[in-house]
Amino acid sequence: MFLVVENVQMFYFGGTGKSQQAYWLVGQSYGFFFECVGYHLVTFICHSIILTLSTLFLWSNLAAFTDMSPPQFPEIKLPEDLFVRVALYLRCVFNVASKMCQDVTTEPDIRKFLTATLVLWVISIIGSWFDFLTILYLVFVVSLTLPMLYEKHEDLADTCAEKALVELKKQYAVLDQTVLQKLPISAVQRQHRS
Repeated sequence: MFLVVENVQMFYFGGTGKSQQAYWLVGQSYGFFFECVGYHLVTFICHSIILTLSTLFLWSNLAAFTDMSPPQFPEIKLPEDLFVRVALYLRCVFNVASKMCQDVTTEPDIRKFLTATLVLWVISIIGSWFDFLTILYLVFVVSLTLPMLYEKHEDLADTCAEKALVELKKQYAVLDQTVLQKLPISAVQRQHRS
């Protein structure tokens, strides 16, 4: 699966530039370490930090016994406004998500409730197929390739999307007529629909 996605990406990007070759090398390394060997990202990060800390610890402690200079660490100062902007953005995203959850649960709109349930169910199924890093990688690859593919085949994509939308509307009309219309409706919903 991974190599197919990588080959498709390289086919559409061309793969001739040095940056594409570097991306390809990183992708293949990811495929080897995390897919074939079964190495996990968190384990890899922890082992890298342990190796770095051990090397720096030995270097700084052995520098007193040898004529080497101890390691010089740069002073890192992160700007406060960056963290404030990130915190404000996350707060805004959380407020929007909280408002959407509140709307779905408190409004008597069965369509919105079923849509939210269906979307969460599909996400949970897709999440059970892959681990988080693979999903993150697939989202990255899709976000890079789909806009370019859409620009290349815009007419065909629009035609297929219109056909799919018409078919979905037909299927929803059947579902609405056979199932949703037979559900008991409260007085608030009747007032809301009219």
